Amino acid sequence: MTAIANRYDFVLLFDVTRGNPNGDPDAGNLPRLDPETNHGLVSDVSLKRKVRNYVELKGNGQAPLAIYVQEGAILNEQHRKAFVALRPDDEKARTEKKLNPKDDAEGRAVTKFMCDNFFDVRTFGAVMSTGINVGQVRGPVQLGFAQSIEPIVPQEISITRMAATTEADKRERAEGVEEGNDRTDNRTMGRKHIVPYGLYRVHGHISAKLAERTGFAAADLDLLFEALANMFEHDHSAARGEMSSRRLIVFKHVSDMGVAPAHKLFDRVTVARQIDGEARAIDGRLDNYAPARAYSDYHVAIDRNDLPDCIEILDLI
Repeated sequence: MTAIANRYDFVLLFDVTRGNPNGDPDAGNLPRLDPETNHGLVSDVSLKRKVRNYVELKGNGQAPLAIYVQEGAILNEQHRKAFVALRPDDEKARTEKKLNPKDDAEGRAVTKFMCDNFFDVRTFGAVMSTGINVGQVRGPVQLGFAQSIEPIVPQEISITRMAATTEADKRERAEGVEEGNDRTDNRTMGRKHIVPYGLYRVHGHISAKLAERTGFAAADLDLLFEALANMFEHDHSAARGEMSSRRLIVFKHVSDMGVAPAHKLFDRVTVARQIDGEARAIDGRLDNYAPARAYSDYHVAIDRNDLPDCIEILDLI
């Protein structure tokens, strides 16, 4: 397949309702926060995981839509597949704990195998030089951290579990009931952290020049945009609440190198608060109004004035 020939920059808006979009393991799984502004954060790794999960479901885990980074996967065994394919009669390729390409030509071949067979390698890139060495790939698609449009106030919700874990717990519960204690000691307490509502914005970039190196083609681009639009539809859970992709605004450049700085294009996408039927800029002076609790509380606008003819806007959601 032919690699894409255009550079792309995109803005994705997604929201969460009564859920935790990305817990921070260093803070007791609280929703990630910028401590200086209290804006919510979602890591690029979290978003890439959701794209990977969608593509794996779509492609049934088969090449060319296989996924390299999977939960519980042994990465060196993924690398081994490249050597086995190129050295079908070499028993060492199936058994050795360390493998290296014999020469530069084989080095390029094993790296190409990984790009051709694994969607996330040719999309996001990967460091694949651990033990069984198939090289490194810099991916054409890069995502930043997502940040909430306004500061968020995480809430801590207490939960309980009524079921007993062991027979001893069951006896303890029975003894407590006999003594008239309705709240027995073996009831397990827990906590959930949620964001009541948050609208998040993330920027992404797609380099045609890097796509040439990995073979990232038009079909991969279409699948990436499909995944970004639908990745939360197959990722629902009680912990994450209700999450949805709301807008995907793509700037398509006429050339592979691009014709405008990405930050200037991103500045054309503005998000304002919808208050009393009027869009008002978010400038820290909205304290007198109720906090946002739905996507309809926001107004998203795209400035198309004086847009160069060499830039095309694709409003995909």
